[in-house]
Amino acid sequence: MTKLTLGSLFDGIGVFPLAASRYGIQPVWASEIEKAPISITKRHFPNIHHLGDITKVNGGEIPPVHIITFGSPCQNLSNIGKREGLTGSQSSLFYHAIRIIEEMRCATNGTYPVIAVWENVMGAFSSNNRLDFKTVLESFTNTEIPMPNSQVWANAGMVRGNDVDIAWRLLDARYWGKPTLAQRRRRIFLVADFGGSRATEILFKARDLQSVFTSCGESRLSSTIASRISTRKARGKIPIIRPFQERRMRSTAKEKNEKGFHRSFGKTGDPFPTLLAGSVNYFTFWYEGEEKEGFIRQLTPLECERLMGLPEGWTTLGNKNEAISDYARYKAIGNAIAVPCAEYIMAGIAEVL
Repeated sequence: MTKLTLGSLFDGIGVFPLAASRYGIQPVWASEIEKAPISITKRHFPNIHHLGDITKVNGGEIPPVHIITFGSPCQNLSNIGKREGLTGSQSSLFYHAIRIIEEMRCATNGTYPVIAVWENVMGAFSSNNRLDFKTVLESFTNTEIPMPNSQVWANAGMVRGNDVDIAWRLLDARYWGKPTLAQRRRRIFLVADFGGSRATEILFKARDLQSVFTSCGESRLSSTIASRISTRKARGKIPIIRPFQERRMRSTAKEKNEKGFHRSFGKTGDPFPTLLAGSVNYFTFWYEGEEKEGFIRQLTPLECERLMGLPEGWTTLGNKNEAISDYARYKAIGNAIAVPCAEYIMAGIAEVL
C-alpha cells in the first residue's frame, strides 16, 4: 500500500504535519519564512525538506504529494484588520499556493495532489463585499461560481467544478478535542478533492478523534478531574477563572461605555477569546468569596499551547536546542491552527484515501 504524503505551505509550527503524522500520513516538505517556526518544525520533523519562500517555489519541480495544506496569511481578510482582502500584500499569497497546486498537477498529468486543504479566518466570508470567498472557490474549481441568493456565504457548503469537488465548513476550536479546547477560535476549513467526490465525506462525517497529548504522551486529565485537583490543592477553596476581551475592554473604556466595559469580562466557564499573533490574552483569577484578593494575569506560552491542543512544550525549543523567546512563541501560536480541527480533517483524508 502506498504511504500517503503531505506538503505544507505557510507551514508555521507544523500543525498540519503533526495532525497528519498521527494518521500515518508522511510530511515530506514545508514552506515557511519565519525563523522561529521553521526551527520549531525542524525539531519535531527533522526529515521534512524546507522550501523557503513560497513565491520562489515551483510546484512542478518539488516532490509530488497526495495532500497539500495551506493556511494562507489572514491579515488582509480578518475583521480586525484593514480588510484589503485577497488583493492585500499578505493575503494575496493565496494565489501562489494555487499556482503551486496547478504546476504540480500539470507536471504529474493531473495525478498530484489528490487533496488540498485551505484554512483561514471567518472574515474571508465577508471581505471585499463577500467577493473574496467567491474568488477562492473559483480559484480551486476554475469555474464561475454564482453568489448565493442571500448574498451571504453559509458557514458550510459544497460546490463542484471542473474535475474537483469542494466542501467548506466553519469550525470553532472550542468544540473540538478530548477534552474540548477552551478557546473560541472560528476558522474556515476548505477541502478540495481533485480525484473524486469525497470532500463532503472528509469534512462532514462524524468520527472519533485521539485525545489531546501532553509532552509525556499521556492523555490530558479531563476538565472535571483537573478542577477537583485544583480545588484540593487550594484546600477546599473554589477557584474562579474568567477570561476577558482586552480589545473590547480598552475600546469601551476609551468610549466611557460602562455596560460594554463590564461585558468585556467573561463569565465562569466562558472560552478564552481567540489567541492572536500580536497580543497576549489575560484573565482574572480569585477564590470564591475572596474577590478582593483576586488578580489579573496573562496566559503563559504553555497555557496557549494547551488552548491550541498542541503537545506541551511544542514551541519551547528550536532544532538546535535553542530557547524560543516568549514573544516568538506567542506570535507562532497565535498564527497556528487548532490541532483537533486539523486532526479531524487528516483523519477523514486517511479514511477516504
